[in-house]
Amino acid sequence: MSSVPTLPAMAATPYRKKSRSFSYDAGDQPPESGAPQTSDDGPSSTPLSGVPVRIRSGEEIPAPSIGGLPSKQMLDNLYDGAYLVDDDDVIVYWNPAAEQITGFSADETVGRSCSDGILAHVDGQGACLCGSHCPRRSALHTGLCTETATFLRHKDGQRVPVSMRAVPLNADKPRGGGTLAIFRADPTRGMAAELDELRSLALLDPLTKLPNRRFCEMVMAARLEEMRRYYSPFGVLFLDVDDFKRINDTHGHEVGDRALHMVAQTLSNNCRLFDIVGRWGGEEFIAIIVNVGEKQLAVAAEKFRALIESASLPIASGRVGVTVSIGGTVSGMDDTSEMLLKRADDLMYRSKAAGKNRSVISG
Repeated sequence: MSSVPTLPAMAATPYRKKSRSFSYDAGDQPPESGAPQTSDDGPSSTPLSGVPVRIRSGEEIPAPSIGGLPSKQMLDNLYDGAYLVDDDDVIVYWNPAAEQITGFSADETVGRSCSDGILAHVDGQGACLCGSHCPRRSALHTGLCTETATFLRHKDGQRVPVSMRAVPLNADKPRGGGTLAIFRADPTRGMAAELDELRSLALLDPLTKLPNRRFCEMVMAARLEEMRRYYSPFGVLFLDVDDFKRINDTHGHEVGDRALHMVAQTLSNNCRLFDIVGRWGGEEFIAIIVNVGEKQLAVAAEKFRALIESASLPIASGRVGVTVSIGGTVSGMDDTSEMLLKRADDLMYRSKAAGKNRSVISG
């Protein structure tokens, strides 16, 4: 059995509880090891030390003693996701917020190796961050806290942007001792504030929960008017799921619908607050990206393409992945909605003809 990580007193990097999460600020002193922990519920919240955590079927081990760090009760009540990994790379704790953000329960994660790629983190270009690029392993090897923005794979397949901090549990023992990982869903993921209003106006697509074609047409007309008044160009991306008929024919329409929902959630999770993504119809999606030129639009298109390619849908026989072909164009002063859409659609078909799973952007 692996040794259980124990956090020593870390005078240089103690904790401070802030905004329903915790951070480490030099100058604060942690409570003495073994001192009683306090919370809103009373002075005797249970520390992790001695609390059993199921590690493998039929076996229990004591959870890590974390001394000056928050107690298990405090970790359980964080709005941030948190999990503990021992020095054998085995997950020994998974809090309720981690369940909510990722879709994976503690029963599905505790006792598994973190190396299994449960969350399959990638960066903004879709490159895998597991293995040698893992932020948690970097913290373990250097003995230093690391912070990074990553995109985890939800249990349902879609990519979710998160901000992640990895804390080594034995700062004086690099390359051993385990890590605490804390992560939160990126608050800039976009569009969430508008969805309730859209529902009341019947402007959401019922399957994907994205804005529907009617709403996207209204937004495009408004953006054209703004451009003519304030000389602010915007971009239009037309996205089409590659070989979608084959997915329906091979796996059935229920899987096809879930695949469309996965693509929709990956798009909406990863657009800016002031941009719009919607379902145009069938397996086609549209994104309206404001205040961009051709170069910035190409960057946005590639981000969407890479994140969708790196997402995958769990099914009984394994996982199903999808790709998209994208065409994009930037608005001009003489453009109409019809002209913009035709250019983006033509460019999307050029990406299909060039081999699919790519983007073609032109002014």
